Amino acid sequence: MTTKPAGTSGVGPSAAPSAGEREPKHAALRAELLALIDDGMRPHQPLPSERELMQRYGVSRMTVRRAMERLCTEGRVYRVQGAGTFVADPSTISKSLHLTSFSEDIRGRRMIPGSRLLVMERTEADLACARDLFLTPGTPVVHLERLRLADDEPMCLENSWLPEDVVHGLLDEGEPPSLYAWLDRVGAAPVHADQTIRATVVDTRQAQLLGVPAHFPALQVERVARDVKGRAVERAVSLYRSDRYDYRLSISREPRP
Repeated sequence: MTTKPAGTSGVGPSAAPSAGEREPKHAALRAELLALIDDGMRPHQPLPSERELMQRYGVSRMTVRRAMERLCTEGRVYRVQGAGTFVADPSTISKSLHLTSFSEDIRGRRMIPGSRLLVMERTEADLACARDLFLTPGTPVVHLERLRLADDEPMCLENSWLPEDVVHGLLDEGEPPSLYAWLDRVGAAPVHADQTIRATVVDTRQAQLLGVPAHFPALQVERVARDVKGRAVERAVSLYRSDRYDYRLSISREPRP
């Protein structure tokens, strides 16, 4: 790995643009690290440590951490507690603790997101849907079932239920390219979600849609998303192919008293 002296990389002072055009240091460092990754680093190869990056690019620890956090959110790197930061495998879509849409996850992997609409209907909230969305059973909701694609390859089978009074007009417009972008446009952007992840296997119909054998292992993710007002705006049950998705969490052990 070639070491670049500070000041020659676009982060250091000699490469700084004029005051009116100056790019934030963490954004410039992110671009440098992306170039480093794309210049031949292998999946799961470790990146330089925080201290090495600080010395190499002449930046603060906070700048390094902000750049790394952005790369983690984009799915380009992942962290292992106590071991460091590593290049993510582009064939695996790694989810983090950040609330992101399927389209954002896929674009972060430099792939093209797609969707095949299977169901889009007005229906009534059953007991589970009413419980999660804080509705009375029988309240009108909009149900979407979509097969989510990445570069035209099936990745996820997603079912979403949304209160009709929140998404009034959605059925008239048809399937949006991004559901979360559509919710943002109508003032109901999800900002928080509670999720439950379970191991499961796909049935025959699910296997045919996802392009895998029957009883293939999968991750079932149940999510209730809320907007800035605390309203429950989406109940989703998503089935992810386990060979293409994983979840990466950073956890720590609290010291014993």
